[in-house]
Amino acid sequence: MTRVFIVAPSAQNRRSLETLLGSRGVDVLGTAASLESAGGLLADAEPDVLLIDATGEAPEALIAAVAASGWSSELPVALLVEQLPGAAAAAAVRAGFRGVLSDDLKPDALVAALGALASGLAVVDPAAAAAVVAASAPARQGLAELAEPLTARERQVLEMVAAGLGNKEIAGRLAISEHTVKFHVTSILGKLGAGTRTEAESLGIRRGLVLF
Repeated sequence: MTRVFIVAPSAQNRRSLETLLGSRGVDVLGTAASLESAGGLLADAEPDVLLIDATGEAPEALIAAVAASGWSSELPVALLVEQLPGAAAAAAVRAGFRGVLSDDLKPDALVAALGALASGLAVVDPAAAAAVVAASAPARQGLAELAEPLTARERQVLEMVAAGLGNKEIAGRLAISEHTVKFHVTSILGKLGAGTRTEAESLGIRRGLVLF
């Protein structure tokens, strides 16, 4: 059972999502109007996914709040939104959102998306994915070519890192040792000029190496 914490400025949206998800077997651990008002509830709840509902709201403010909070480095965060401009879609991905979902998703599809996020996958609505690629193109144009390109295996590892998987999970999926995964991650960081996994993910997105 996927465990979800909901943050939505609209009280009506919070109630609707809680009822909808609860009726389909999702364990809603709590709701809040904002990340600030969630306080220690979110930390104590330990959800599998943090669902941010921006329906009817300006998504940029919520994206910035998540980026500032650091929660995207702790657990998968999904943005539920009506329409997302290309620049905002790219900003959401850079802020660490693993999911960018349309609010017109059918209930079962929403539940499936949350389950995929809880499993370590990234889920982006096709329209938003196209916007991310388009919005990221100008940023890629300003990047110098890598002195040494990533190998096919390193790109696989980078995509899994971007999906939030740890070394043990990556090793299991690729049927290789954790030591080999660490070797690949070190090589990726060096080639991208990144100091951390998060920075490597960001650079990978900007260079079009990470596909959602």
